[in-house]
Amino acid sequence: MGTARRPDLMGTADVEAVWRIESARIVAALTRFTGDFGLAEDAAQEAVAEALVSWPRASPANPAGWLMATARRRAIDAIRRRTALQDRYALLAADPANEQDIDPDGIDDDVLALMFVSCHPVLSREARVALTLRVVGGLSSEEIARAFLVPVPTVQARITRGKKTIAAAGVPFELPPVGERRERLGGVLSVLYVIFTEGSTATSGDRLLRPDVAYEAIRLARTLAALQPDEPEVHGLLALCELTAARFPARTGPDGTPILLGDQDRRLWDLPAIRRGLAALARASSARGLGPYGLQAAIAAVHASAPSAEETDWDRIVLLYEVLGRVAPSPVVELNRAVAVAMTSGPARALAIVDELIASNRLPGSHLVPTVRGELLARLDRRPEARAELELAARLCANRRERSVLLRKAAALD
Repeated sequence: MGTARRPDLMGTADVEAVWRIESARIVAALTRFTGDFGLAEDAAQEAVAEALVSWPRASPANPAGWLMATARRRAIDAIRRRTALQDRYALLAADPANEQDIDPDGIDDDVLALMFVSCHPVLSREARVALTLRVVGGLSSEEIARAFLVPVPTVQARITRGKKTIAAAGVPFELPPVGERRERLGGVLSVLYVIFTEGSTATSGDRLLRPDVAYEAIRLARTLAALQPDEPEVHGLLALCELTAARFPARTGPDGTPILLGDQDRRLWDLPAIRRGLAALARASSARGLGPYGLQAAIAAVHASAPSAEETDWDRIVLLYEVLGRVAPSPVVELNRAVAVAMTSGPARALAIVDELIASNRLPGSHLVPTVRGELLARLDRRPEARAELELAARLCANRRERSVLLRKAAALD
């Protein structure tokens, strides 16, 4: 007969939960004191590995403090081996008062600095995403690899190269100057947006949604909003994420089959998430008007507030897309505007917008263009052309769930 685990002892799930919550603060504090981003992250990871062994036998009274103290000792051990850094070792080890400085509850600015370092412009987009999820989000290399459907060694290589790039470029662990921060903030927001977008509609694989990835992006966006409460676009991104995620429960069937917006059971939408999103959208409004993320959130809010697809205020959505197209022009915005125009002015006008995008070759290789074009042609009863477009979209689409929907639509046009 086996022995039950004592309720006061902590297992792997407990360690992972504490790490997910506290990792950014721990790595940020260590980076501030050691001046070495890579060393701090390595020491924190070693502390987690030690916790996985120690906590099931003897749980600490203060798990976050235990991780911090253990990671600090690991960092000191590493610095001891680096004779060129003896002065930093003295700073860390000689003065017991430093124990009070490493406070997980008092380093919010350090967490913000960590976000800016992880999203520094010297890094590639892939490295920024990997580092942000690893160092700020606390995800393991295995979790990041599963989220983005790449091999674990690829993720590990991105993280390693990213840390080396930061070290080689001499990126300081500090918040950018106030005048530069807003400009750099856009890079941080774009990384969180990429992470959330991958979670809300996976680019490849056999699942439409990756909720764990999307909710991690929301958690990071909430952290950023708490640290930068006066930045409207931070709240705009948070609003967009909350309002989009509110539809997750209705976006797929029990077997994972995608359910289009017009067919979703809106009673399944997450009302608390909608309320949070609308509150964040209100905070995103400023004297300068809504920014790109705020405008996208405003569009999501129109959908979230509509009792049905037929009662959606499509005229307002068209207007918002027109404004978004002026503030942050992109072919994807134009394509989405075409979908909204089709709802207000008919498929013929929308088709002209899509054909203009094709003529300018602004979204080459994307399955989205033939998807929309096929839908519009079907509504115009140009069935052979519509079927050909949807079949092309299916060939270009790397997500198996989306591809199966496209093929079913194409087959229905026979």
